[in-house]
Amino acid sequence: MYPLLLEIAGVRLHSYGVAVAAAVLLAIWLAGLEARRKQFGPAVVEELALPVVLAGFLGGRLGYVVGWEPELLWTDPVGIVAVWRGGLALQGGLVAGFAAGIWFCRRRRLPLWRMADAIAPALALGQAVGRVGCFLSGDAYGRPTSLPWAVTFSNPAALAPLGVPLHPVQLYEAALDLGLLAVLWATRRHPSFDGRQFLIWAAGYGAIRVFTEAFRGDRVEIGLGLSLLQAVSLTLLAAALAAGAVLGARRGLAGGRRAA
Repeated sequence: MYPLLLEIAGVRLHSYGVAVAAAVLLAIWLAGLEARRKQFGPAVVEELALPVVLAGFLGGRLGYVVGWEPELLWTDPVGIVAVWRGGLALQGGLVAGFAAGIWFCRRRRLPLWRMADAIAPALALGQAVGRVGCFLSGDAYGRPTSLPWAVTFSNPAALAPLGVPLHPVQLYEAALDLGLLAVLWATRRHPSFDGRQFLIWAAGYGAIRVFTEAFRGDRVEIGLGLSLLQAVSLTLLAAALAAGAVLGARRGLAGGRRAA
């Protein structure tokens, strides 16, 4: 596709970098809308964004190195955190970003689950935009296929195999992320308990990744027909469903006590 958008005076503008920047900005904007609706202070999301984004980039880079370039751990220590080289694992970024978000909410004494609900739609939007960037750069590419909507990469700068018809798995995931965004947006106004929207996102994202990983051409197999990211995603899905059951039950018990 178009891994390099343009080059001016030796300065290169990569499609993946543009998509990631757009994803971050759009996510901050949408999270700000939801945070204000939930009556958080006007600057809370902007203050939250700095530690979360920084941690997300570093965690994403570390996750990529561990999964795809582990040799950097002992041959190139600088390369471990060199986010400017490209190569980010979304799930590693999410784990680090969530850790930073928990730290921020505790430090500011903010209600964690309500804040998580506010950012849930933004996460789905950011993921969708980021996957378009993966498609343009040929990253996170699909398996070979003979289906009529297969895509073939010809640009030598692309990370995908050249001249081979592949599943456009990045676009599959982007479309499913937008579907998840639609669900979150439609159900956001009357959550039955704090944390519900975030857990809908977590369960939806886990299910999406389990599905799309089946079409990935760069998956890391761990046995039993599963990839590493499928195993992680199944764990996320199960944890989200379990947490939803616990929080929902607590809300039901609290309501029963008030009624009594």
